[in-house]
Amino acid sequence: MGLTKTEIFTAEQNRLAQLLKAMAHPARIAILQQIISANACICGDLVEELGLAQATISQHLKELKNAGIIQGTIEGVTVCYCINPVTWKLLEHQLGAFFGSYKASPDCC
Repeated sequence: MGLTKTEIFTAEQNRLAQLLKAMAHPARIAILQQIISANACICGDLVEELGLAQATISQHLKELKNAGIIQGTIEGVTVCYCINPVTWKLLEHQLGAFFGSYKASPDCC
């Protein structure tokens, strides 16, 4: 498979693609939904709530954190995660603009 020519796209397009790629797994969506529904930082509850192995949850959390979608704080031996509000607002704005840019045309196939 060839390399993606990211340099031909705008910084905004590349960043949005990077964020969506980080979210593009059902376990990561479930993690984000759990964090949002808790409306607080999540520490060790995800394994119980999602029924996935700790190592699997940790790997998905790492991907979300590396993309900047979530942020974590260390409290003793526990790491707590929450939504990164800056990145979340960026996603909300960019996806809203993207989906809002489509105007249905009655003449289209």
